[in-house]
Amino acid sequence: MVPVLVTGGAGFVGSHTCKALAAAGFLPVVYDDLSNGSAAAVRWGPLVVGDILDGARLRAALASWRPAAVMHFAAFIEAGESVRRPLDFYRNNVAGAVAVAEAMVASGVGHLVFSSTAAVYGEPRQVPIPERHLLRPTSPYGRSKLMVEEILRDAVAAHGLQLAVLRYFNAAGADPEGELGEGHDPETHLVPLAVRTALGLRGPLVLYGTDYPTPDGTCVRDYVHVSDLAAAHVLILRRLLLEDGRDPGAVPTYNVGTGRGHSVREVVATVAAVTGRRVAVREAPRRPGDPAVLVAAADRLRDDLGWRPQWPALVDQVRHCLQWTAGRAAVALPAAVSDGRAP
Repeated sequence: MVPVLVTGGAGFVGSHTCKALAAAGFLPVVYDDLSNGSAAAVRWGPLVVGDILDGARLRAALASWRPAAVMHFAAFIEAGESVRRPLDFYRNNVAGAVAVAEAMVASGVGHLVFSSTAAVYGEPRQVPIPERHLLRPTSPYGRSKLMVEEILRDAVAAHGLQLAVLRYFNAAGADPEGELGEGHDPETHLVPLAVRTALGLRGPLVLYGTDYPTPDGTCVRDYVHVSDLAAAHVLILRRLLLEDGRDPGAVPTYNVGTGRGHSVREVVATVAAVTGRRVAVREAPRRPGDPAVLVAAADRLRDDLGWRPQWPALVDQVRHCLQWTAGRAAVALPAAVSDGRAP
C-alpha cells in the first residue's frame, strides 16, 4: 500500500478521509497531537502523535514512512473562536502549515492536498460561490486559511511542490457504516448540536443571529456529507499523483459542496422531523465573522474529477449523525431511523 501522511487524521474529516484512502489502496499514516482528535478514530493505519509545529517530529515521520503525499487537515476551525483568539489561530494554522511545507521540502515529499475552507470568500457577492470569487474573509480563521493558500502557492513556485486545494463548505453527517462520527469536545457544529439537543443530551440549541438578510433570518450554509468530502480528497490525490510534473505551476482549487443551502432553522426542522422530537432553541445575537450565506458552486469538481455526492440530502446527513450520536450515548432510536425510513 502507498503511504500518505495525514495531519489531523484523528479528527472528523481527517478520519473519514483515512477510511476512504484505505479503501482506495493507500496506507493512511496519521500525524496528530490528539488535542481535537481521538486515537480511537485511527483504524486504518499507524498513528504518529506529534504537533504540526514540531518540525523535527514531522521530518522524522516523513523519513520513516516516505509517503507519496501529505494531506494537511490539522488546524483550528471555529470562526467565532478565532475572533477571540486570533493569535492562536495564526500560530497553529499558518505557522503549522509552514512547518509542514518545510518538512516536505526537506524530506523530498512533493505532493500536498490542503484542506481549505469556504470562509476564504467572506460575504459573497455571488451565490452560488465560484472558485474565482473575490477572496475577502471576515474572520481570522478564514484569513489564516487564505494566508496558507498563498504561502503554499509560493512554495509551488519556489520548490516545485505539487499542490491541490479543496475549499469545503459545512461538513456534516457521519460514516454511513457507523464506524466514525463527529465527536468534538466542545462541539461547535450545528447538526450534531441540534441532534444532541433533540436527544436530551444537552440544553437548548443557540441560534446565533435571527436578523440576517435570508428568508427566515438565520444563516444559510451548504452542508456536504463528510464521506462525500473524503471521496473528493481521494480523487484529487489520484489526480496529483497521476499528473506528477505535467504542469508544475498549476494549483487545482475546488469547492466541495452540494450547491444547495439550508438555513439554521431548516436544519432544526429537519432534525425534529428525523428524530420525531422537539429541538429546543434559544435566540442570541449574531457571532462576529459569520457571513449570511455560503453556498458552493461545485460544478468544477464534478466536471474535472467526476465527483458526485452520494449523500447530498440534508435528511441523510442528519440521519447518519443521529445514528452515530445515539449509538455512542446508548439512546434507543425509532425503527424508521435505524433502517433509513425516517424522512
